[in-house]
Amino acid sequence: MKKNIHPQYYPEAKVKCACGNRFTVGATTPEIKIEICSACHPFYTGQGKIIDSKGRVERFKKRLEKTRKKKK
Repeated sequence: MKKNIHPQYYPEAKVKCACGNRFTVGATTPEIKIEICSACHPFYTGQGKIIDSKGRVERFKKRLEKTRKKKK
């Protein structure tokens, strides 16, 4: 194997989110700045909204119910 081709690994790299949340991860850079994390992402905070102007979600749910009934 070739020597000195891998980047330096930082097991305690500091991550800073725009919301102010900070945590550590293993990475190849010592400091990482991100815009969104699990503390402020709408999916994880429960504030996510489904935008559906044509009723596609409702149609999908109806089809899903039909397939579940057929399997029983």
